[in-house]
Amino acid sequence: MNGNNPSANTAIPTALQVVLAPIGRVAHTVAEHAGEISILLWSVGRAFTEFRVSGREIVRQIYIMGIQSIPIVMVTAGLAGIVTSQQGGYQFTGSIPLYVMGSVVTESVVLEMGPVLTAIVLVGRVGARITAELGTMKVSEQIDALYSVGRDPVEMLAAPRILAGIIALPLLVGIANLFGILAGMYTARLTMGLSYESFFYGARLFWHSWDLLYSLLKSVAFGFAIPTIAIHMGLRTGGGAAGVGLQTTQSVMFMTLTILIIDAMFPPLFL
Repeated sequence: MNGNNPSANTAIPTALQVVLAPIGRVAHTVAEHAGEISILLWSVGRAFTEFRVSGREIVRQIYIMGIQSIPIVMVTAGLAGIVTSQQGGYQFTGSIPLYVMGSVVTESVVLEMGPVLTAIVLVGRVGARITAELGTMKVSEQIDALYSVGRDPVEMLAAPRILAGIIALPLLVGIANLFGILAGMYTARLTMGLSYESFFYGARLFWHSWDLLYSLLKSVAFGFAIPTIAIHMGLRTGGGAAGVGLQTTQSVMFMTLTILIIDAMFPPLFL
């Protein structure tokens, strides 16, 4: 019967095309980005192994990513510690010892709030800046000019930023952890009357020696992912000023999503 009805013969292939076409486009986009990032990282690795990366540029990028980000990181971490302490105090009942608040604040800040919030701050402050900067250089043909004079943009622009991110973010997370814990401790004293000695007693009671290393490992992963994605998106920018804006927006979205995915992968892998 279908042989007498050509429309029925094409109905199933058309339905499959409607379903599979978006999947194919997504798979193609993912494979394209993965391939370009792999080539970028291979070039960065070669630049490091052949000692073709400027130490002065690395220090400059550490200053831009790290030192200049300390104020906003301290504010973010302090607010995270304050909110964690206040929410914990709201949830506590008379049957829970107050000193447990020390563990709640410390573990929350060190394991989760410190690394993730610091990374999110760096996405907006550093990642977007890198994408916009390199994207502007790309659309204005400054990248092509570097190639024309025999200079490698990867060793000049990409490698120093990636290494600086790996170095700077763990340092920022360490500052965020300390400041968040201190802010939570002070808030617990003001709102709950919890003494500093009781707070530290609770923090030590449930502390694991692995927790700090876990936090720093997470920050290293974030510090690698943020500049890598930002550089990749910047170097593939096209379409003038509108293209720079679109690519920066997509870069922020990809970096934020990557941070959340990495954060979700860490507990089953390391805890």
